[in-house]
Amino acid sequence: MSTEKILIVDDEVAISDMLAMALGAEGYEILTANNAQKAHAIILDQRPDLVLLDWMMPGTSGLELLLRLRKDELTKTLPVIMLTAKAEEESTITGLDAGADDYIRKPFSQRELLSRINALLRRHGREQSEELIQVGEMKFDPIGHRVLISEQDVNLGPTEFRLLEFFLTHQDRVYSRSQLLDHVWGTNTYVEERTVDVHIRRLRKAIAIDGHDDFIQTVRGSGYRFSERTS
Repeated sequence: MSTEKILIVDDEVAISDMLAMALGAEGYEILTANNAQKAHAIILDQRPDLVLLDWMMPGTSGLELLLRLRKDELTKTLPVIMLTAKAEEESTITGLDAGADDYIRKPFSQRELLSRINALLRRHGREQSEELIQVGEMKFDPIGHRVLISEQDVNLGPTEFRLLEFFLTHQDRVYSRSQLLDHVWGTNTYVEERTVDVHIRRLRKAIAIDGHDDFIQTVRGSGYRFSERTS
């Protein structure tokens, strides 16, 4: 049985319920949204492993949401399968060019959809980097949930660990406090922006071995950046 999370984004309740039942029976954890705005919030908060995205929805279309996801560093590699009633070849090309990993036309068989989901998740799992990240003398082990600096264990709380992981996988870019709250805490977590400053101070203190705290840089008026370049 699988433990991956799949987000179903479709405004047709009958289709959404049918997919939820079929995928739930396969062991997937199911999330649902009936519009693009709700879907985007769930993606940031729940971090699904794959999205089934309907093309035609009221308001923001599935295609527009896909383009937004592909522009965001955090979601640009999120596996997305487009679901659509559009049969034209041009529509298929448009969806794939926008960044969809796969494309399936309605009506479709559940067996075919499951096969495509499983294949995409296997491929994405192989591509996902779970290797140790090293910056300076810091070694970040995402699988072992361990951080070493100069072979010394670094004791981090869960929030500081997530914050460090985000910085290490998004180096040399400036993020505002509100962006860090969205990416590390989630959009449904209502905390003040100054909370970010508190956790930044804790993280800096924890990694202040051989000057590694200098890698977390305050960019006045903008936010924070993680970079080996300290000039």
